[in-house]
Amino acid sequence: MKRFLACVVALGLALVMAAPAQAVTEVTFWSAPNPPQEVFWRQMAERFNAVQDDIRVTVRAMVESPSSEATIMTALAGGTAPTGSENIFIGFGSQLYESGALVPLDTLPGWEELIKARNMEQSIEAWRFPDGHFYILPIYANAMLFGWRIDILQDLGYEEPPRTYSEVIEVGKRLRERDRSMYLLARQALVQNAWWERWFDYLLLYNAASDGQPFISGSEITADEEAAVKVFQFYKDLSDNQLLLTQAVTDPFPTGLSIWQELGPWTFSDWAERFPELEYGVHFVLTPPPVPDDYPADAPVKTFADAKGLVIYAQSSPAEQQALFEFIKWVFSDPANDLLWLEVTGLPPVRDDLSVNPIFRTFFEEKPVLLPYAEALPYAVPPFTNSRFADIQTTLSDEGLLPLIAGRKSPEQAWRDAKAAIQAILDR
Repeated sequence: MKRFLACVVALGLALVMAAPAQAVTEVTFWSAPNPPQEVFWRQMAERFNAVQDDIRVTVRAMVESPSSEATIMTALAGGTAPTGSENIFIGFGSQLYESGALVPLDTLPGWEELIKARNMEQSIEAWRFPDGHFYILPIYANAMLFGWRIDILQDLGYEEPPRTYSEVIEVGKRLRERDRSMYLLARQALVQNAWWERWFDYLLLYNAASDGQPFISGSEITADEEAAVKVFQFYKDLSDNQLLLTQAVTDPFPTGLSIWQELGPWTFSDWAERFPELEYGVHFVLTPPPVPDDYPADAPVKTFADAKGLVIYAQSSPAEQQALFEFIKWVFSDPANDLLWLEVTGLPPVRDDLSVNPIFRTFFEEKPVLLPYAEALPYAVPPFTNSRFADIQTTLSDEGLLPLIAGRKSPEQAWRDAKAAIQAILDR
């Protein structure tokens, strides 16, 4: 009998050893070079790897030397890119798209179910590429809002912040009449041509004035020309009325030197340490960008979104692409994971329901200053999709905003010259 049992055991072991091993697809995901984001993705990978046996996800933080974009380009050129990565804004994504480096995510099985599950059917539309596909899944968006020193406005006789261009100018004039040492807006970047600064002044206001009309689509200028000129006119009025301070100053808004400033949601953790006396709702409030006087009072106002997402690289195999997408679907189909992302990173996840979904309620009750940013997400417009974004926005500075602020061009001339120079870039 013992001999028989030994033979059975031996035969079983032989069969097990002879059977083909379960194939495991190994994929690599690069997180942003930001410790909180790396922590989130490592937690997600550990949990995902623990609940299934078919896919093994490895997370590494991408190197930021000299930049994360350069690291990705070097890896792609050398054939050593990961299966996918995050930290991709749409301008850099356009470069990758034009070089054929990205997988159109909406061609992968389960895309529509993921978009519906994450409740981002409205937000995702701003991420559509010129060929109609989606190559980036947006993860977070920092919708830009404006802070107003409501305590100083009340001293001036206003109970609410201004909404339109004329109302903003009126507030600025009254402020300067009362105290010539104070300014409506302190922003040195208005006289500097750093391309990224145009996201936070001209294009921020353009998105609002144009109701989000794309500034550039593919290789065409599709800007709302009337809105483009109105924004230039507004900056001219601010300058002509001496409401702008364009010199280098430190913390003008928190110290009350100025009363109006664009603010991102990353601002307040710093203020909590350096300006703990500033209380939301008491000393400052948040509003969407101001709009032209004829903008409908009951219409939502679009704004600019400093936003980034994730991609899958085309040089990985189809099996690896689908395996990583299974991981991504697993992460973002559960709102609890978006809550964890928000708690760990402080970056608002791109969800149309972020301000109303009960799962996020406690977070925003504890941090009410971030709720307006969640409410603005459905109206937040990411940068335009063109790989020459840096040249285009530098030209917008050199031919448009800077000479306008200096008084050398009218709003019409500033737009005409900037448009012609940008078109020349697009035609190269």
